[in-house]
Amino acid sequence: MISYCPVCGKPVYFAERKRSLGKDYHPLCLKCYHCKRQLSPGQHAEHDDKPYCTHCYLQRFGPRGTRPSSTTRSSFGASPSPKVPAEIRKGS
Repeated sequence: MISYCPVCGKPVYFAERKRSLGKDYHPLCLKCYHCKRQLSPGQHAEHDDKPYCTHCYLQRFGPRGTRPSSTTRSSFGASPSPKVPAEIRKGS
């Protein structure tokens, strides 16, 4: 039975197929959805049935860091710096 490549839609013959994610791909069609780097079967991740290289997958869907956001007023429990009243700023 001939299967069809999910990327190009053309038939994939047994001798040329790269099987990954339960689908048969042409060797040149098995690429990262984001950066287009060629992938090896079984050595990549998938999201929404699309293949991604490990780097792109972690960058787009991996865990986020715990760095404080720009809206955080203080870090590590330090008190925020006091604001200078407008009257003092005018005098300088």
